[in-house]
Amino acid sequence: MKRREFIAGLGGVVAMPLAARAQQGERTRRIGVLIGRNETDPEGQEWAAALERGLKELGWIPGQTAVIDYRWQTSDERQRAAFAREIVALRPDILVASTTQYLVAAQNATRTTPIVFVAVADPVAQGFVANLAQPGGMITGFGLEEPAMGAKWVELLMELAPSVHSITAIFDPVTSPSKMFLPSVEASLRARGAEFIVSPVRSESVIETAIAEAAGRPFAGLLVLPDTLLQSRREQVVAAVAKHRLPAIYTVPPFAKSGGLIAYGISRYDLFYRAASYVDRILRGASPGSLPVQMPTKFEMVINVRTAKALGLTVPPALLARADEVIE
Repeated sequence: MKRREFIAGLGGVVAMPLAARAQQGERTRRIGVLIGRNETDPEGQEWAAALERGLKELGWIPGQTAVIDYRWQTSDERQRAAFAREIVALRPDILVASTTQYLVAAQNATRTTPIVFVAVADPVAQGFVANLAQPGGMITGFGLEEPAMGAKWVELLMELAPSVHSITAIFDPVTSPSKMFLPSVEASLRARGAEFIVSPVRSESVIETAIAEAAGRPFAGLLVLPDTLLQSRREQVVAAVAKHRLPAIYTVPPFAKSGGLIAYGISRYDLFYRAASYVDRILRGASPGSLPVQMPTKFEMVINVRTAKALGLTVPPALLARADEVIE
């Protein structure tokens, strides 16, 4: 999905005249958006398009009833904080923040602007909201997968690659909600008598080393947990996994579209689309603290049959029948 007509550049502001209005006399509202993807990443573009689609359907038209300012992913914590401050300095009526890191930056930049978060793991445990039903304060939004998803990832990988008897989970401990999933992954593997290895990846430079070490184990498989670092290095991760001929399951669907074997996870496009409804309600007077945090309702399974064939795997027909997308 193309977003160039609205986006002026990395960290740029959408060029929308404040005087433009759909209805004479109605104040144009300003929406600040902090997206945890690079501006050039097609996935980030799709998220922005999903949010704008939802906003348009509710009457918030960019350039008419709304001005939308974007800032994009950066691995530099200081730059991320600076982007959040820049957005707040524009005096938005509301902020949309995806990823834990950008939500933290937004909170640090303002305590008075309403915030709708998107794709943030376990917001109660992280201290962003008091509870899911009544968040309280100025923040509400849309969470990520449930902890039990870990067992589902194990089940799918071992169904597709029955010889796997050892799974290594790689993740960036700084940006991954790994603590949510590790217990269910471990319990599922223990019940199968299989080995579980945890391999934190703290920088781009050690990604291939971690994957090579995982591939060196007998009957090895790989679980790539969701986090900002690995998702921003998607092509690198998939290439390294292919090089070492390692059956892997990914927790974000675009990995399979980039050549990964199988992916199962939430539709972040759907979350951004749904986030527009909360933006609308808050702009029309609702209190963020009274809007319950919502959890994912749409999950996607993508299977890459070409990758399966390259690994000498035959995808079970029952698994193919359950897939949302099959890449031949």
